[in-house]
Amino acid sequence: MLHVCSLSKLNDTVAATGAKYVVTLINAEMDVPTPAGVQSENHLFLAFNDIVEQVAGLTPPNESHVEDLLAFVSAWDQEAPLVIHCWAGISRSTAGAYAAACALSREADEYRLAHLLREMSPSATPNARIVAMADKLLGRDGRMIDAIRGIGRGANAFEGTPFIMPIE
Repeated sequence: MLHVCSLSKLNDTVAATGAKYVVTLINAEMDVPTPAGVQSENHLFLAFNDIVEQVAGLTPPNESHVEDLLAFVSAWDQEAPLVIHCWAGISRSTAGAYAAACALSREADEYRLAHLLREMSPSATPNARIVAMADKLLGRDGRMIDAIRGIGRGANAFEGTPFIMPIE
């Protein structure tokens, strides 16, 4: 199972699900210790800001971040749950979960996965830059971008509710 949450819900989500793998998508200055029960080699920490265009003093997600994310989830044995989180559980983590679902379900329809994402998380507003880079790296020919654009911006929220991202 692929779980998505905010930083504040990370330890509770790992404990409740028995997750053994974690992906952290958060600003570089944030200290996010590896949760109890997760081996350090099973915790991917990717440091970047939640932006879609270059902003002075901030680090946008780049292609190497997305390559690392896709490699990590592709190597995941799926025997134990994986948690993807960011600060609020709304943008970076939902983009990461969507990219992961597309990578793990190569034949799955991008539009169906996007609609599942919206169904599971009404507040999901996936970072468009992450989605675009994943689309390119996965050879999805713009379908991931169009699918996420099609579900629109999520409901306003300070923090997303933890959810499961289905893998088909």
